[in-house]
Amino acid sequence: AGTHMYYLYGIGAFNEVAFVAMLKAGMDTGVYGAVAAFGASFLFARIIEGSLVGILDIGGAIQTGVGLGVPALLLGAGFVFPVANFIASLITGLVIGLAIGYIIILARKFTINQSDSTYGADVMMGAGNTSGRFLGPLIILSAMTASIPIGLGSLVGALLFYIWQKPITGGAILGAMILGSIFPVAIS
Repeated sequence: AGTHMYYLYGIGAFNEVAFVAMLKAGMDTGVYGAVAAFGASFLFARIIEGSLVGILDIGGAIQTGVGLGVPALLLGAGFVFPVANFIASLITGLVIGLAIGYIIILARKFTINQSDSTYGADVMMGAGNTSGRFLGPLIILSAMTASIPIGLGSLVGALLFYIWQKPITGGAILGAMILGSIFPVAIS
């Protein structure tokens, strides 16, 4: 969804500025090789890492690999619809996310654990250490500057994740996205 917004409106990408600059260069020149190779290699490395240690790095796998690498591969091959259409971008991300999850589970089944379970595999946010917990409040503050409903959605999402004893970053993002889809902000 973030890459879709950036592709159409020039704002909203969920990635680091340097990575988005590679996508912007591809959009300007029509050559997506650098961002496609970078994002796809990130995704491949994180799938291997997830299979071995049972932790899927959201920043490396989802944001960079699925958020930049896959769209760059699609755009480079001339498939604009999955990136330019919002619903198609969500469905594409869902299918790719499910595929990544099943690849990791299958790899663990036939290598390390020899079972159908990931045995407590977790999802890692950001750097995978305690510095990631400071990202949640920053997301809430950023959402509040966008609009009141988006800020409230972010706050409620973070609160729910806090009650469930999960990292509040995910709740803040999901809450902002849910209320942002109900109460969109006009881009001028």
